[in-house]
Amino acid sequence: MTEQHSHQFERGTDGPKVIVVGVDGSDSSLRAAAYAAGLARRQRALLAVVYVQPVMAAGAVLGAPVAETTDEIAEDLVAYIREATERVKDIFDVRWEFHTFRGDPYNGLVKAADELKADAVVVGASEQAGHRIIGSVAIRLVKAGRWPVTVVP
Repeated sequence: MTEQHSHQFERGTDGPKVIVVGVDGSDSSLRAAAYAAGLARRQRALLAVVYVQPVMAAGAVLGAPVAETTDEIAEDLVAYIREATERVKDIFDVRWEFHTFRGDPYNGLVKAADELKADAVVVGASEQAGHRIIGSVAIRLVKAGRWPVTVVP
């Protein structure tokens, strides 16, 4: 009898090797990044910091330069992360990479986790009231059941 696995890479044997954390500049996402950094340090894993740039229809933004704005957010996040890692480099060392993906947050994080072969995904809890009704990115990631998901308040 042959056992079939739905994933191409092995998980759970020695702890995570790649931890994906979604950041968008919100307080909860930055807390998630700090939590994920601690996990990555303890597990000696790679921390993949992911910012998903929203893609909006041109008519929906009434000519606002969305791409430039989201590029600025990504640059600000990289600068913030670099400053944070520089401040703690003598305390602990974390291997990290910054990635940007385009799309809605859920599909962008799924794509990131798949492409980066994530062993775990960390996200901040949604701060939007409407997500209690339609479901947050975190809930959708948990329901996908493809990775261990940690939701940081």
